[in-house]
Amino acid sequence: MKKKNAIALVLGMMMTLPASAQWTNYDTQSTIRGVFGLVNAALESAERKKEMEILARQKVEFEQSFQDAMIEAKAAEGSENWEEALGKYEEAAKLNCKYSYTEQRTLSQKITSLYAKAGREDDGPSILHNAEVTLADYSAYRYVRENPVFVNKKNANGVKILRVACSNSETRVEMEVEAYSANLPVYIKGAAYIKGNKGGKLGLASVQNVTMAPAKTFIPWPYQKLRFALIFPALPEEAKEFELIEPSTTWQFKEIKCK
Repeated sequence: MKKKNAIALVLGMMMTLPASAQWTNYDTQSTIRGVFGLVNAALESAERKKEMEILARQKVEFEQSFQDAMIEAKAAEGSENWEEALGKYEEAAKLNCKYSYTEQRTLSQKITSLYAKAGREDDGPSILHNAEVTLADYSAYRYVRENPVFVNKKNANGVKILRVACSNSETRVEMEVEAYSANLPVYIKGAAYIKGNKGGKLGLASVQNVTMAPAKTFIPWPYQKLRFALIFPALPEEAKEFELIEPSTTWQFKEIKCK
């Protein structure tokens, strides 16, 4: 009905267009486009308002379910029933991600802390295996730098470099990404490469705790962090800095110190 009324309004306005000899076909077309633009904006605004009203009603409707899940989660945690506690916290998190009942970061941290206790140690890349990305011994590398200086002029969506380690056989780049939404997919394109200031492109050799495209690693909840390592061939020993590029993405890390 709203759409029909809007169209009727447009037709009515078209009937009142100036009949002056100076009024051109271009003027007519421009006016029509402008009128339809206003109508579309009004319709979109009405749809957004309707969606917000529906969301507000649902938030009230499901609030008790969220509160019940939180109460049951804390009770299960108190009795050290870790698996049930984790399940209930995740049930609450699903509702919270949509309706924002509480601060999600704290809830995500609670879920993360329960993974190991609940025996959620499945095979494959996971935030459960973040610690495995950090090596026990870096003595075989000629250069190791934590939180290296780099330049990234593009928004890398919460991705940062944690450590660079260079040896005569490989260049190891340890990275971390923080999820900004539930079930955030993370993957590395095989076309990723590094390029030193004293040599050409070096293609990606292997990865740790992340998947190669088209496979994806999913971070379950917002604010959880996935750590992973990218392994490339060795940079020339005389290289002082390099860049890490994943073509057609925001991953454009440059001037990474390696000496």
